[in-house]
Amino acid sequence: MKRSGRRTSGARPPLLLALPALVAVAFLCLPLIGILVRTEWSELAAHLTAPGTVEALRLSLLVSFWALGLSLLLGVPLAWLLARVPFRGKAFVRSLVLLPMVLPPTVGGVALLLAFGRRGLLGPWLESAFGITLPFHTSGAVLAATFVAMPFLVISLEGALGGLRPRYEETAASLGASPVRVFFTVTLPMVAPGVVAGAALTWARALGEFGATITFAGNLPGTTQTLPLQVYLLLQDEPEAATSVSLLLLAIAMTVLIALRGRWTGTPTGRVRHTAPAPDADAAPTGPPVAEEPRPAPSDARWALHAEVTGYTHLTLDAEPGTTIAVVGPNGAGKTTLLRALLGLTPRAHADLTLGGTDVTALPPHQRRVAWVPQDGALFPHLTALANTAYGLRAQGVPRAEARREAQSWLDRLGVGHLAQRRPAQLSGGQAQRVALARALAARPRLLVLDEPLAALDQTTRAHVRHTLRTHLTGFGGVCLIVTHDPVEAVSLADRVLVLEDGRALQDAAPAEVTRHPRSPWVARMLGRNAWPGTATADGLALDGGGTLVAAEPPPVGTPALAIVAPEAVSLHLEKPAGSPRNVWPGTVREITASGSRLRVLVTSDRAPDLVAEITPRSAAELGLAEGVPVWVGVKATETTVVTL
Repeated sequence: MKRSGRRTSGARPPLLLALPALVAVAFLCLPLIGILVRTEWSELAAHLTAPGTVEALRLSLLVSFWALGLSLLLGVPLAWLLARVPFRGKAFVRSLVLLPMVLPPTVGGVALLLAFGRRGLLGPWLESAFGITLPFHTSGAVLAATFVAMPFLVISLEGALGGLRPRYEETAASLGASPVRVFFTVTLPMVAPGVVAGAALTWARALGEFGATITFAGNLPGTTQTLPLQVYLLLQDEPEAATSVSLLLLAIAMTVLIALRGRWTGTPTGRVRHTAPAPDADAAPTGPPVAEEPRPAPSDARWALHAEVTGYTHLTLDAEPGTTIAVVGPNGAGKTTLLRALLGLTPRAHADLTLGGTDVTALPPHQRRVAWVPQDGALFPHLTALANTAYGLRAQGVPRAEARREAQSWLDRLGVGHLAQRRPAQLSGGQAQRVALARALAARPRLLVLDEPLAALDQTTRAHVRHTLRTHLTGFGGVCLIVTHDPVEAVSLADRVLVLEDGRALQDAAPAEVTRHPRSPWVARMLGRNAWPGTATADGLALDGGGTLVAAEPPPVGTPALAIVAPEAVSLHLEKPAGSPRNVWPGTVREITASGSRLRVLVTSDRAPDLVAEITPRSAAELGLAEGVPVWVGVKATETTVVTL
């Protein structure tokens, strides 16, 4: 028989924690229940419409909204400073922000009086120079409310800004947007929930301010007597009316908290619309059929590249207009650091950069004309695909209508024109990358840097986007740098391959040359080859990982070199082979994986480094290969390529 009722989790909360929690809830609820029980509901309307209460409510709203305006004007820049700018004394400044939240309100009022009163630090000067007197004036009540309420806005917004990845702002800067434009068009819209939450809390706190106001501004009816002060007075003579006004303040506070639903810091990632998901592959768009992409006409403007990069990444880079360079290397080699140095976005490296004969070294990122496409595209979630693409043009002062026409043209060229009105959350991975590429190209850059632009895509989508990228780089008049870990991308997209290791250039050559003679073990393995560094001997190579390898044409003795063996050149045997192989050693099968129609077999040995052999499934079946099976490895000396390092 099925049991009806509400589903519950299997684990029950321990009584040791549940009982104190229930007591805490009761402790918080009882005072509120007391207000509800003691309220004279029949007199509620009369109490709330009394002239004194209406005037106090009007004044409270006036003070609280002015305090909110001042908090937004001063608190938003302060929150941005704390979240985005490193400086000495930041912890002290943050402590100052938090101080009004923990300081007794009356002490805060005394502090304001000693600072802005007639005998305070600034009070006499304000009165003599501007005729401004803050104490016992409505402006004093506003100042007191701002002092105690602004921290709620600063803390909420700082948390939202801290959760916003700087990549969006950096991408906007690379498209030509100044810091101020980035702040108002990217940063603020993306942290809007945090701003709204902080503003609501700030307004509610200002509305309920009591201690600092009565100490600094006094309790003058019609001037500084707000609702909380009205409650204080009514409690002495008309406790029933005080309860009714307290109920009003309680209702306002609860309304604000329920409306926020716990979103104290907001979410910086933008709102996601609940729409049908876009397809995963660009081969099946959800809009009208898209014609074959036309090849863009080559631009007449040409921009050669010269860069002297120092710091963690240290190299000299020269490239003619229209050159595409693939930057490869292991993690930590300095690839992304190189791109960020060219963008002017990192202190780890510095680039003396010249584009088309113009030295842009001293220019800030938004004036360099270096467009960046991060790995995930970093499309602004609050803008449509069309607005994203037009962003760089608008930042450069292009009129709105012209910018939108050119942006639509680029989206059409990349086959996503029918998605112009969609937001990033409604795009598939491949579609988003095409929009990001269109946005970068539409910004009219002189240098284009792509940080693993295809890494997050599936194989089918990657092939389509790779074709699109290759097509449109053909007509690009500047230089393009692409960071990649994919050998197919490096070979098919680039005119040159730049190999980095520990921030230094190991090799800078055509893809075919790098494929034939890789000078880095990492690159050789990326290309699917076995690679072992070592030192040349009379017969071959003494490997750094142990063992020796005989080669047909070894370099001079003592030369550091790299031995490269193709997996298909490795033979496997169940018994020690006799005959032509010059390199023979025993090993154990550790892993077998499929690679197309062949199998790749990882063999480990205590007499030589690990290596991979590539054989047919039939050969594997005849040998009875499985993990843990002992085998003999054979490599001919003529199949061993030695590259001098």
